[in-house]
Amino acid sequence: MSNIDLTPSIRRRYRAEQRFKVYCMSAVAFALLFLAFFFIDLVSRGWPALEQAQLQTEVSYSETVKAGHYRKAIDKSLQKIASRGWLRTLPLYLRQHPDRVGDKEVMWITADASVDQYLKGHQSNLKEKQRKLVDRLYSEGRIRLGFNWDFFTRGDSKLPELAGIHSAIVGTVYVLFLTMIFALPIGVMTAIYLEEFAPDNRLIRMIEVNINNLAAIPSIMFGLLGLAIFINFFGVPRSSALVGGLTLSLMTLPVIIISARAALKAVPDSIREGALGVGASPWQALWYHILPVAMPGILTGSIIGLAQAMGETAPLIIVGMLAYIPDEPSSVFEATTVLPAQIFTWAGEPLRAYAERTAAGILVLLAVLLSLNGLAIWLRRRFERSW
Repeated sequence: MSNIDLTPSIRRRYRAEQRFKVYCMSAVAFALLFLAFFFIDLVSRGWPALEQAQLQTEVSYSETVKAGHYRKAIDKSLQKIASRGWLRTLPLYLRQHPDRVGDKEVMWITADASVDQYLKGHQSNLKEKQRKLVDRLYSEGRIRLGFNWDFFTRGDSKLPELAGIHSAIVGTVYVLFLTMIFALPIGVMTAIYLEEFAPDNRLIRMIEVNINNLAAIPSIMFGLLGLAIFINFFGVPRSSALVGGLTLSLMTLPVIIISARAALKAVPDSIREGALGVGASPWQALWYHILPVAMPGILTGSIIGLAQAMGETAPLIIVGMLAYIPDEPSSVFEATTVLPAQIFTWAGEPLRAYAERTAAGILVLLAVLLSLNGLAIWLRRRFERSW
């Protein structure tokens, strides 16, 4: 009799379990569909930035061009569709290479952004006469869409056809290198002290609570802290890689400390007890036995913290790293920008060519972030030990 009474209840539970599985699978499918749509849309918008309209013409290296009249380097009919920014580089080139004065050379030069958008099928501000000229040159094979090397070899520019991410990448490398130098040793040593040597008293518990709270506050607060301490108090140059690295170090420290403590805590107590039991000092037990086991987790947390810092924009904007930087910095004290800030700047530009570069910059940033996360996973699996 009791079995008959329980059957409807069991069936209801089974039906609820099946519904729950369907809900979970639907949520996963929706998330995957969203990610697929996101990446497809991003690639479709960013891929055109890797192609740039190029114009084949004869360039004349004359004294007139060397004096600054760069437009006269090419035929008058092509001056309106060629990039003004590219032509402006000719006088400086001739001053650096005076032996080229008087020469002529047929070469591919960068076309204007309006020509580039017209060839890609987008709305363009070309006049009817210029469109006919572009169509004729395209039919003759004198205009093409070539790989946009300038996107990777040039810095920011007021002309979208010449805008690139080179200076932002160099600035990002500087900032991440400084972040790693400042945050990694301090964070790991703090974690070692708190986990292995610190006494269990009220002060240590207060420090641990504050570290956990710092890992959860908005990143823009670290920007305000960096502005107040490093710029206003210590006088670190504004917009420099140094102030950016120090600011991101403050933001990354709690993540490194928490992850390093978790890695140290995961080491079995039998390793500690065995090392101490054979006469090793606490420091010897830590250095020769505990750290080698915890190192994969420490490296993983540190790399993930650096990857998170690389994607941050808000704290760097507060310390002035949103400046227009056409050239790469030569030192950590010069004004620089980073890739997320460069993307943010392009996103505010009204021209469609900048929208393409925004999406392409996001693709580059995602590729680097995924690579760093992949490296963290590989290091963890490569050096992980089972007990």
